[in-house]
Amino acid sequence: MVGCGYGSVVSSYGAQARARYVAEPPKRAGRTAFERDRGRIVHSAALRRLSAKTQVLGAGFDDFVRNRLTHSQEVAQVARELGASLGCDPDIVDSAALAHDLGHPPFGHNGEKALDAVAEECGGFEGNAQTLRLLTRLEAKTVTSEGTSVGLNLTRGTLSACIKYPWARGEAPDGGGKFGVYPDDRPVFDWIRADAEPFRRPIEAQVMDLSDDIAYSVHDVEDGVVGGWFDLTQGLDEDGVYTVAQSWYAPDVPTDQLAAALARLRQLPAWPERRFDGTRPALAAIKGLTSALIGRFATAAQAATIERWGHGPLVLFEADLEVPDETLHEITVLKALAAHHVMLADDRAGQLGSQRDLLTGLVARLLEREGRDLERDIAEDWARADDDAARLRVVIDQVACLTDLSARLWAQRLGV
Repeated sequence: MVGCGYGSVVSSYGAQARARYVAEPPKRAGRTAFERDRGRIVHSAALRRLSAKTQVLGAGFDDFVRNRLTHSQEVAQVARELGASLGCDPDIVDSAALAHDLGHPPFGHNGEKALDAVAEECGGFEGNAQTLRLLTRLEAKTVTSEGTSVGLNLTRGTLSACIKYPWARGEAPDGGGKFGVYPDDRPVFDWIRADAEPFRRPIEAQVMDLSDDIAYSVHDVEDGVVGGWFDLTQGLDEDGVYTVAQSWYAPDVPTDQLAAALARLRQLPAWPERRFDGTRPALAAIKGLTSALIGRFATAAQAATIERWGHGPLVLFEADLEVPDETLHEITVLKALAAHHVMLADDRAGQLGSQRDLLTGLVARLLEREGRDLERDIAEDWARADDDAARLRVVIDQVACLTDLSARLWAQRLGV
């Protein structure tokens, strides 16, 4: 990927993008506002907790497989390079990538489903909306003169890039269930989006989103191969993979286009020719494939975007990220490959059910004990809550902050 001069990038972002919800005194010279944003995320407790949260396989399952933190670091590396090649501020896209999974609860997407079900009366649960809540409320860094937390108090430019779904529940333009803000976080959301066209994301958020898809499509396949769940040189149950691709990710993409995407990937020189056996040559081969795939996908998006919008710098709402359909189909097939062979494996069904039961029971128990077991900062939110829905949201905040291990320990301590 071709880079872009950093000096010209910084000058492309005006005072509106650098503004903070609560004004701060001038900081020491030598760092941009966006560099300080990235530093605040890197040093946050929420980011550290991701090291003990599930990516695909449970955190601690194996020393090799990714957890949410290592996944986020890999997304950030892809996003930083792709964003910089288009003229985006690299610290903005890096920050958005590091932050994109902060709101995920214990047990990954499985935990997200469990909390969404029990949070119905307070507006549901969505990992991306929870990320905004963490960045602007729960992760303490700055408070108002009245003592109210405004979270990390990041710039508008960085926060805008962190919002993957810029709409509330039930407002998705495609009718989907994803959303990016809870009702009581609407004031800061509206401040962030003050000059944005409804539903439109800045290019930095689009880069973060694609980088997430690239990283987990490629690395989940790598983890699945190394973990022995499937082998790229053997039968992959293509029909099952295409079914998952259409039911989970791309319902409008015909099977023949998915099959063509997989065929193209299999023709790549880096596609393994020998069954994975755990030796260093085999490990090198699978790592070579991941590098080739990341480069293939990012380069395709870069080229298509520059062809459509020029060399830039391309920042904020001045351009959109262009991704060729063939690239999207290849990413979809890889995501479905891991989902079919790992996430939907028969021997994981019981484990997933017990995880959901644990989180559901933990929420019920914390509500029953009327906030007595909450951590100090969250207990203060309980004391300020003025109705049952607000108290339920506080308990959801507490449970969502836990790691896979601490959720089990809390459940054991509270007799869940």
